Amino acid sequence: MRDTGTSERSAPGGVLTGWISRLDLALELDLTVDTLRRWEARRFGPPCVRAGRKVYYRRDAVQDWLQQQELPSPRRAGGRR
Repeated sequence: MRDTGTSERSAPGGVLTGWISRLDLALELDLTVDTLRRWEARRFGPPCVRAGRKVYYRRDAVQDWLQQQELPSPRRAGGRR
């Protein structure tokens, strides 16, 4: 069985420090890998980098993207009468 995650292979100070694989991000966000693929095709979602067939996301960029998705709570029209 292949190890597809980056968390166990990445040694501290390794090349992939600060990066997360598509599978790991999908698991953290409770999404499917296909959803992340569709988002990439539509140029929506966090920015990613391709290394051959592998896709990686920078953790800081994912957190920035998530903060940009945060919407202020909508105010209700009208008011109490």
